[in-house]
Amino acid sequence: MKAIVVEKFGGPEVLRLKDVPEPKAGPGQVLVALKAIGVNPVDTYIRAGTYTRKAELPWTPGTDAAGFVEAAGPGAPFKPGERVYVYGAVGGVYAEKAVVEASRAFPLADRLSFEQGAAIGVPYATAHRALFQSGGARRGETVLIHGASGGVGVATVQLALAAGLIVIGTAGGPEGAAFLKSLGVSYALDHRKPGYLDDILKLTDAQGPDLIIEMLANVNLADDLRLAAQRGRIVIVGSRGPVPIDPRLTITKDLTVRGMSLWNMSEAEREHVHADLAKGLADGTLKPLIGAKFPLAEAFKAHAAILAPGARGKIVLIP
Repeated sequence: MKAIVVEKFGGPEVLRLKDVPEPKAGPGQVLVALKAIGVNPVDTYIRAGTYTRKAELPWTPGTDAAGFVEAAGPGAPFKPGERVYVYGAVGGVYAEKAVVEASRAFPLADRLSFEQGAAIGVPYATAHRALFQSGGARRGETVLIHGASGGVGVATVQLALAAGLIVIGTAGGPEGAAFLKSLGVSYALDHRKPGYLDDILKLTDAQGPDLIIEMLANVNLADDLRLAAQRGRIVIVGSRGPVPIDPRLTITKDLTVRGMSLWNMSEAEREHVHADLAKGLADGTLKPLIGAKFPLAEAFKAHAAILAPGARGKIVLIP
């Protein structure tokens, strides 16, 4: 079968399509024939060798994918032919097939395409954990989603709206703001526009957001500390480097600033998150949105695209 293999850390050009042996499902595992593969920013950090988690080379990237069960090992509660989305695989999912622990495979609702299935695992679980486990979001609160147009941003918007939060979202350019309005965001702002931070304060009667979900802390965290409401919470989902901040702002406002990572979730937390997501995915409350699509062989293009400004939904690979 074909798979992307990384043999040395570096730029997108190290993503090479190669022939590899087809894996086999063992006890408690399923072999999934993949029809769509999700691309996440963390894939690019690990590929570059700059992430805190170092991959053991040779390495096949990827966590999110969707397809159908081709074979089930002993004890796996799936049957061949079942549609599933997966979060994690034994050897990465940038491939035509992957072996997945049965606990990391979830039924894919009939109303969703395989591409949408590949957009669930990391984005929606990250959004859910950021909002509720780390952020403690409560109905009626105001949440600022700083960078709301990418895969995680879209998922956070949908979950926040479904939970009855007042959503302020930012994106790049008037097109980005219009995209957020199409998602149902009442207060969609262009974060490239001078003075947009003042607009956030005006929208909250100078009180600031109760909760800020931050996708790019190295750019925005210093501003977030100034914007947040008294006793506000800031949850850092992503950052691409260090940032100077004034810690006194956390003191004067009694702010809580938390980082979060899916890798730190317990199995019980993961089960809860995906069980909760299943309800919204089944009834249409949650609707994964797909941006660009690339053939598996062009994974290098997907890695360049996901770090470029102007993201709109999830980028996927098609085997």
